Amino acid sequence: MDRKIEKKKWTQKRILTIAGIAGLVLLITGSLYFTSGKAKLNVDAERITISEVKKGAFQEFIPVNGVVLPLTTIYLDAIEGGRVEEKLVDDGAIVKKGQPILRLSNTDLALSLVNQQTSVYNLLTQMQIARNAAQQNTTTKLNQMTDVDNQLKEAKRIYELNKTLYEQKAIGLQEFKQSENNYNYQLEKKGLTEKILKQDESSNAQQISQAQQSYLGSQNALNVMRKKVGDLIVRAPIDGQLTSLDAEVGQSKNKGERLGQIDVLSGYKVRVDVDEHYISRVFIGLMGETSFAGKNYKLKINKVFTQVNSGRFQVDMEFIDAVPEGIRRGQTLQIRLALSDETQALLLAKGGFYQQTGGNWVFKVDKDGKTAYKVDVQLGRQNPDYYEVLSGLQPGDKIVTSSYENYGNMQELVLKK
Repeated sequence: MDRKIEKKKWTQKRILTIAGIAGLVLLITGSLYFTSGKAKLNVDAERITISEVKKGAFQEFIPVNGVVLPLTTIYLDAIEGGRVEEKLVDDGAIVKKGQPILRLSNTDLALSLVNQQTSVYNLLTQMQIARNAAQQNTTTKLNQMTDVDNQLKEAKRIYELNKTLYEQKAIGLQEFKQSENNYNYQLEKKGLTEKILKQDESSNAQQISQAQQSYLGSQNALNVMRKKVGDLIVRAPIDGQLTSLDAEVGQSKNKGERLGQIDVLSGYKVRVDVDEHYISRVFIGLMGETSFAGKNYKLKINKVFTQVNSGRFQVDMEFIDAVPEGIRRGQTLQIRLALSDETQALLLAKGGFYQQTGGNWVFKVDKDGKTAYKVDVQLGRQNPDYYEVLSGLQPGDKIVTSSYENYGNMQELVLKK
């Protein structure tokens, strides 16, 4: 007798099929849930930095470094080249105007001076000889003039006497004419002699003037040569402190070569390097502040060097009101150079978040302190300490300001303590 076999309702195949369908449904449901909601990330609260937004005084400034320099520096250059024979003062010494610093020697200059002196002495001797000859010639001409005057007087006397005798018929016409001709001859001779004497005087004066000019020219050349030799002794052009002296006994220095410098000790300035990014915003009159020996000192830009080298340009700043005591040339000062006036603003502490957000959004901590969510903000000016908040935040808001590098596209941070 046959027995009816009942078919099993839950077969293994059926169970696996149902399980697969259920798993697929759960997967799709989970994907929809996670993609439609906010992406969250658990973060250790002790490893992040949270800063509070506050209202306070804001001033845009940049930190710069400056080197202390004297207000005025005079450079010492070799006016004439030569060999260093003697150092009369040491580097760092306080010198007075005109004080000898170095003594150089130059045999070519010394020989040129001797030749110039000899030339002047020879010219002076020639001038004296020419002057003596001129005086002797003038004396001769004057003696001739005296003879002519005497002969003219005698001829005139005879002429006048013969004229009277001729009128009285005491002498003949021939004798009278002879005396008249002689008188006229002596008269013309005197006129010619006077003309020659005047020409001689003019010629002598011209020769003497030319000789004097030549002598003065040679004398000036001699004085210049003496000055060039005198310049072999390097002297301080002004009162101050001798620094950077680069000369040793036995060294040869070329004409125009830098020997050192003299710093005028009447005050100090600060030479500051600034990034070229700020060249359009830096101008004369901008203020800065520095700390020295526990005190703050104000400075002001009084000169801007617009030439850019290696991405930087320089400005000179002077101290306002007081100069720090004990400051020395060459010291480096850290200066806060203000680019704007001080104003009231919302302030957010600077941090690494800016590198990822560009200041367009931040993670704002919820009031319960357990989560931080993404909010859009607008940041404006900045200084080394703060960003200026233009919109999106209020005083008292707490912001995650540390780096967002590991947060990816997260929309919310869960703060775990």
